[in-house]
Amino acid sequence: MRTDDDSWDITQSVGVTALGVAYARAHESAKDCPLFVDPHARQFVDAAAAQGWRPDLANSARFERIVDYAAARTKWFDDFFVAGGAQGIEQAVILAAGLDARAWRLPWNSGSVVFELDQPLVLQFKAETLRAYDVRPAVRYVAVPVDLRQDWPEALREAGFDAESPTAWSAEGLLPYLPAAGQDLLFERVQELSAPGSRFAVESFGPDFFDPEYLAQRREQMRRDREAAGEPDGPDVADLWYVEERADVAEWLMDHGWETSAIFAPDLMHRYHREVGDSTPRTVFVEGHYSSGSPAS
Repeated sequence: MRTDDDSWDITQSVGVTALGVAYARAHESAKDCPLFVDPHARQFVDAAAAQGWRPDLANSARFERIVDYAAARTKWFDDFFVAGGAQGIEQAVILAAGLDARAWRLPWNSGSVVFELDQPLVLQFKAETLRAYDVRPAVRYVAVPVDLRQDWPEALREAGFDAESPTAWSAEGLLPYLPAAGQDLLFERVQELSAPGSRFAVESFGPDFFDPEYLAQRREQMRRDREAAGEPDGPDVADLWYVEERADVAEWLMDHGWETSAIFAPDLMHRYHREVGDSTPRTVFVEGHYSSGSPAS
């Protein structure tokens, strides 16, 4: 169960979800016609395995089911950062970066800087793994080891962040692991640090994400996976979530001066010719553009 001051490394708690996404990205990268190629995803999975981590059979089944969703999500965020660079944004902040490898694999502008925020042990694992493979970032990269429930804006400023320059922000796979009040605080801090011209990409909840029947169906699927794997008492990723009603992301951004666009997960997956199934999360991908610096009337 989650607590207000819990922490984790890459093989514990929320950290394991980052390994699950890396697992899915590695599978997508190995396809004949992948949406993207992330050679580092397999490196992270192999490095965790060398430390003794093995996904149990139930989690392996879950990872397999999210490959198409994770592929579409990854592609959407990739395109967001590439488009930001084309629009002249040269400062990026990846919130709860996990095992994201965009600073190493995307075609950044030569003068860009990418800040990654996450738990210290998660960023340490990432750095050690890439160093072992002698992999260098494609752009200036700054790791900011900090818990997003703490004063991360101060840590970000101390790392060299320039609040006067437009920023491309991302929150991918993050919001379920924050309480509703923590989500509000995160957005307020992004707002305070965003110069006009900034952009924000968020994987958010669809309007029926917290539907009790839907959540019960997800738990039942995980229970069946555990039973099939002979692991009836295994963990359930939903136990790591804060299941609370919260502000609608697109509405919050519009109320604070951002122009927004949104696409639901099934529509995004259809766009990228990926299969939509019962296990497809009920999420919506929201992009905001902070153009005026003043709230909408």
